[in-house]
Order: sequence, then C-alpha cells, then structure tokens
Amino acid sequence: MNALVRSPAPSVPLRGVDFSSAPSRRKPIVEAQGWRQGSVVHLQGWRRHASLPDWQDSLREPGPWIGGFDLPFGLPRELVVAQGWPLSWAPLMRHYTCQQRDDLRARFAAFCAGRPAGGKFAHRRCDGPAGASPSMKWVNPPVAWMLHAGVAGLLAAGVSLPGLHDGDPQRLALEAYPGLLAREVLGRRSYKSDDVARQTPDREQARGELLQALRAGCTRLGLRLQASPEQCQALCQEPRGDLLDAVLCLMQVAWSLDQPRHGWPPEVDPLEGWILTAPWAAA
Repeated sequence: MNALVRSPAPSVPLRGVDFSSAPSRRKPIVEAQGWRQGSVVHLQGWRRHASLPDWQDSLREPGPWIGGFDLPFGLPRELVVAQGWPLSWAPLMRHYTCQQRDDLRARFAAFCAGRPAGGKFAHRRCDGPAGASPSMKWVNPPVAWMLHAGVAGLLAAGVSLPGLHDGDPQRLALEAYPGLLAREVLGRRSYKSDDVARQTPDREQARGELLQALRAGCTRLGLRLQASPEQCQALCQEPRGDLLDAVLCLMQVAWSLDQPRHGWPPEVDPLEGWILTAPWAAA
C-alpha cells in the first residue's frame, strides 16, 4: 500500500506591499496577501490603503504575519558618517524620521554638490546587486521620502525588522524590491507606467510575460505563483503595475521563509540593512 503523501502545511500569512509615501485614492498603497505551501505561493487578494494612517492601522493587526515592503529600510553608512548622525539603526531612524523633508533635501543636495559627476549619491552595499535607487535620492523616485514615511510607520506600529530592530516577534517586516525580480525575467524592458501616454500594449505584453514566468516558477526563487483567472487578468490589465509589484514583493518574502536569517547574508552592515533576494556575491 502506498503511504499517504501529505502536502506541506501552509505558512504564516504573507504580505507584499507596494508602498507610496503620499498615498491617495488615485495612487494607494497596495498590499498583496497570500501564503506559501511548499513551493507554491497562493495569492489571496489585495488591499488598498488610500492614506498613511489607514496603512499604519493595518500594521497593528495581530500576527503572525510577515511582510515584504517596497521601501528602503536604511541609509548608506557613508552618508550617515558625513552627517554626524547616530551610527546605530534605531537611534538613526528615529533621528531621520523626525527631520523636516526640506531640511533633509538641503543636506542631501549639499552632500551631492561636493562629489564628482557619476558619484553624486552615496549607496548602500545592497543597492548594486539589487539594481535599486540610492535610499538618499529625493526625486525620480523619491525613495528618501519612502524611507522617511515608511520606517516611521513600522516603528510606530511596533513591528519587528529582523536584523535591524526588535519589536513584536509575531509581526515581521523585510525590505523587498520588485524591480529586482522583474528584471530577472524582463531585463530592462518596462512593464508599467503612471503616465497614461506610456501605458502601451508592449508594457501590457511584458506584464503578461512576467506573470507567466511567476506562475511557471521560472525564476531563481524556485517558487510558483498560484492565482485565479480573475486575479491574472487584473495583474495584466492594471497599467501602473501596482498590483504586480505587490505580488513580486509577496514572492520575495515567501522565498525568505526557509532561508537562514530571512535571506540576509552574514556580512550585512546592520546600519544599512539588505534587500530580499539580492545576491551577496554581486556586492
């Protein structure tokens, strides 16, 4: 008689969050929800948060849950030293998130002005391997303000940021970056745009190819996305890519579940943090 083969038990609830530092009804924070079962990531659905207070309320929901958030969790050590700011993560973030953005913009602009062309910004060690914008960049995209608003919300909600800050062990937040996973499939092809004039059939086709790769498990994460036909249609047809970015974050945080240190390399600078699935060798 063949032994009964049991499928792996579902994991804790997962969240993938496409973040905005100035959410609105037109451009909300989008949260994909799901769970992992073995090598399959099940997409449950999405929630949209049209304001920062609404999003922060969701962070206070009881755990267990683990989220991957598309926002930087740290600043480059080089910048922090140059500014004379605290060299421990929690005091640094409390100091940074209490500063006025106009003052930060002036500080960052002065820092960049004294550096050579091509090296204006300071970078975290994870930026290069992930292909991410420097976390001090205040325009196109304004990731410095994403850090300013996002980390403040995470700290206020008492969430744990593994490797950086101890909070509620039942509610864990990890830094994700959907562009890293998207580029693995599409290279430099664009799959989204907030500009209506650039919401082209080519970008819709790219979203379809990216979704197909996720469903087939054709990425180095070794995971397959399970989504309903209606969910797949929404992922392909939403031209801003917010739904798809949230799902990419969901896949990245699902990958972290069976990784040592949630996928952090041992050598990570605890002031700067690390981006999920970024390869240490490329650093």
